[in-house]
Amino acid sequence: MALPARLTWKDQRGATRFASVVTLNVSDQGVYVECQSSVSIPLFRLVQFQLEREVRESDRLPEALRQGRILSAVYRVSPRSPSGRPQGLALRLMVDPRRRVTSVDQARVTA
Repeated sequence: MALPARLTWKDQRGATRFASVVTLNVSDQGVYVECQSSVSIPLFRLVQFQLEREVRESDRLPEALRQGRILSAVYRVSPRSPSGRPQGLALRLMVDPRRRVTSVDQARVTA
């Protein structure tokens, strides 16, 4: 699912940084994004992930992604490849597991 999104984080000096990204893989617990420009985000850095407003309304998205900004942790960084493949980042969405279970249980009740 290629959707436009934005990452926001603080660098090691405390300056706020932004990057426009494209999502390639989305799940309830994580997302994989590609950056057209290289960014310097180390592993385990906390970032704010947010889909662009115009795509947040989709019913195909997990509920957490429709809410706006989501605190996430970088758990994999794939460097830009010599063949031109953009830099990739795997993010773990820091969502409350109880909220996720509750929404799954509600779906079972209504089914």
